[in-house]
Amino acid sequence: MPSRSVCVLIVLAAASINAHAQWLNYPTPGTPRTRDGKPNLAAPAPRAANGKPDLSGVWQVEPTPIEELTRLFGNVRALDVPGDDALALNKYVRNILADFKPDEAPLRPEFADLLRQRRKEGNPLLRCLPIGVPADNLLVAPFKFIQTPGLILMRYEYENTLRQIYTDGRKPPADPEPLWLGYSVGRWDGDTLQVDTVGFNDKSWLDLSGHPHSEALHVVERFHRRDFGHMDVQVTIDDPKMYTKSFSIEFTELLLPDSDILENFCNENEKDRSHSRVN
Repeated sequence: MPSRSVCVLIVLAAASINAHAQWLNYPTPGTPRTRDGKPNLAAPAPRAANGKPDLSGVWQVEPTPIEELTRLFGNVRALDVPGDDALALNKYVRNILADFKPDEAPLRPEFADLLRQRRKEGNPLLRCLPIGVPADNLLVAPFKFIQTPGLILMRYEYENTLRQIYTDGRKPPADPEPLWLGYSVGRWDGDTLQVDTVGFNDKSWLDLSGHPHSEALHVVERFHRRDFGHMDVQVTIDDPKMYTKSFSIEFTELLLPDSDILENFCNENEKDRSHSRVN
């Protein structure tokens, strides 16, 4: 279980939770609406010109219910800081292995010291570096899907990073230069977008508690927009060098209608690090 200091870092890392109101209440063209003019989040998912679901929009991960957070991590309310509600956290951003009992976690025991060392150092976001895949989609901060023919972009508000997913039929490079976000290629499996990502460096984290990975990491994400306002996500993580078996997590992204994301530059007026104490 993460220490309290690590948990505080997690909340601080999500400081932009309420910052997505750059174009708040600007009616997005094409948004289905109820009779009172509110976005109809239960309407059918929109379709792109090729007939596939259009994933475009601003999304934010669905929080884990407080009962489960409390069962897993204890007094979650103790993590509240001004401007942030710890109840907005998803369990997997705190611990990618939250579904495992501690003695059944698949992290190879020889890397336990690396995990402890990372918790002492503080997460990459506090050093103005990316957190990585899949943690980017689990942060308490919105991100934006931009879908075009042959290429889907994911822009993350907190990091101000841009991830490219090629859907033009190409294969990942055979001998990739290791990257923070890897190389992503996508294909449609019916109405589900499957994204395969390889070619990572070993510097990013799987979660904000420091679970590591090697350059052999292979991440498979499946994005299914079941209706206008909800997108179900399944992520499978395979890294035989650091984990005894592959494992999967499932969560839901919620659409933030009639909104947009802000820009964010980590070094501009940065004050988080001085308030973050790591034991």
